Amino acid sequence: MEAEEKSYFSYYIVGFILSLILTLATYFIVTLHLLALKDITLTISSLAVAQATVQLFLFLRIGQEKKPHWKMTVFLFMMLVLVIIVIGSLWIMYSLNYNVMPGEMDVR
Repeated sequence: MEAEEKSYFSYYIVGFILSLILTLATYFIVTLHLLALKDITLTISSLAVAQATVQLFLFLRIGQEKKPHWKMTVFLFMMLVLVIIVIGSLWIMYSLNYNVMPGEMDVR
C-alpha cells in the first residue's frame, strides 16, 4: 500500500468512527429522553451539522482537491438550492397556515 492510499484509508476510518459516534449520540439522546424537547431539537440539529461536516471533509474530502475547486463550487451551489427550497417551503407552509380560515377546516 502506498503512503497516499494509507492516508486516504485513515481519513475513511476516522470519518467512520466519528459518524458512528455522532449517530449513536443522537440515537441515545432521543430514545433515553436525556434532554427537554427544546434542547433535543437544538442538540439534534447541532449533531446533524457535525455529521454533515464530517462526511463532507473526511469522506468526500471537499476542499482538498487540486487546482479547480469544482467539488466545492458544486457543493456551494447545491447548498444554495437546498436553502432556497427549505426556506421557501417553510414560508409557504407558514403562509398557508396563517391564511386558512378557521371555518374552512370543518369537513362535513
